[in-house]
Amino acid sequence: MELSMLIPSVIEIARESGQVILDIYQRGQFEKQIKTDNTPVTSADLAAHKLVLERLTELTPDIPVLSEEDATIPLEERQQWERYWLVDPLDGTQEFIAGSGDFATIIALVENNHPVMGVVYAPISGVVYYASRRQGAWKITPEGETVSISTHKHEGPTQSIAVAISRRQDIRAITNRLDPALNYDLVPLGSAALKSCLVAEGAVDCYLRLGPTGEWDTAATQCIVEEAGGRILNTHLTPLSYNERHTLENPNFITLGDESLPWADILTPDNRMMEAS
Repeated sequence: MELSMLIPSVIEIARESGQVILDIYQRGQFEKQIKTDNTPVTSADLAAHKLVLERLTELTPDIPVLSEEDATIPLEERQQWERYWLVDPLDGTQEFIAGSGDFATIIALVENNHPVMGVVYAPISGVVYYASRRQGAWKITPEGETVSISTHKHEGPTQSIAVAISRRQDIRAITNRLDPALNYDLVPLGSAALKSCLVAEGAVDCYLRLGPTGEWDTAATQCIVEEAGGRILNTHLTPLSYNERHTLENPNFITLGDESLPWADILTPDNRMMEAS
């Protein structure tokens, strides 16, 4: 089946998942647990996981599903997959718990270790971001209008860069990794996926993520960002990998909109060397 034929169904699945999450969020009644990796999971995460797993299995019975909430499948089995769904049913669990509204459902299709389709749905705003290989990146507004999106390109040298950052991260940890010769407009947001989507639509120049994330946090947005004209790279400025390691944890990464900017200088070399040590 062509990717373009799958996208409407995947968007509908993401919206259904988002509605499940939103219903629980608005009631304010949910259970919370701490997983073995010391991150929280709620009954909303698990309900969304169940729905997305069921719907994707109905849509494409022959394509396996790897979800954050069922990520114990060993590499020996996963590496046999030529294509698979990679899902974070509720990206931004801490924001869900805190009541900020910055959370999303994200669904990616990965082929031969590279994301070829991505859908991100933000239940609070009703915004959908989506893309598929060689078909561009798109945003569906709350009013239902579908518009093409692209990253912001700088004309000539720049002295100021807009950076999306986590609400929960020490700002100094971010600014210490950036060239002090430039000015930075820091834009805080919750969900990792939504921050990368800000880059994809040109609202910010980059999103610098320091700290643990999973491959499910970046796969969908990598497709969206790449189709919009940007990249997602680790902080050594090399591509992220998918389904090639025993661990599913990402390294620190940066989502960047304008690849022509001197990122090797913006991410100061001394700090990159410290990170590798």
